[in-house]
Amino acid sequence: MANPAVQSAVCTCSFGAAPMPLAAVSQQTVRAGGMTAATVMDNRCTTFGMCTCPANPAVQAATAAALGVPTPAPCVPVTPAPWAPGSPRVTVCGQPLLNNTSKLMCAYGGVIQITATPAVTVKVP
Repeated sequence: MANPAVQSAVCTCSFGAAPMPLAAVSQQTVRAGGMTAATVMDNRCTTFGMCTCPANPAVQAATAAALGVPTPAPCVPVTPAPWAPGSPRVTVCGQPLLNNTSKLMCAYGGVIQITATPAVTVKVP
C-alpha cells in the first residue's frame, strides 16, 4: 500500500548527490497527518546538489573543461511533466494525490522518487 506524500517528504534523483525536501505548493487546503498533502502537480524541484548525468549540458561543459574527465555540475532539475502515476483513486483539489510509489522524470534523464514521507497509511483490519 502506498503512503501519501506531504510537504517535506524526502526526494532523491538517480543522478543527484543530495536529497531534497518536497515542496507541496499545488494546493494549500488539504492536509494529511497535519501536513500539506502533495499532488502530482508538485513537480518543482529545487536542487539535488551536484548532477552527474552525462545528458545535462552543465555536466557536459564541466567534463569538457576537465579534458574529458567526468565532472559533476550544479543540479538544476528540469521537470516539465507531472509525477506519475499518483493515486488512481484519491484526488486532492482535482489532481491525483502524490504517493511514495510515483516517479518524476528530469528532462536530462534522472528519475526522481520519494524515499521518505512523514505521512503513513495505516491499514485497519
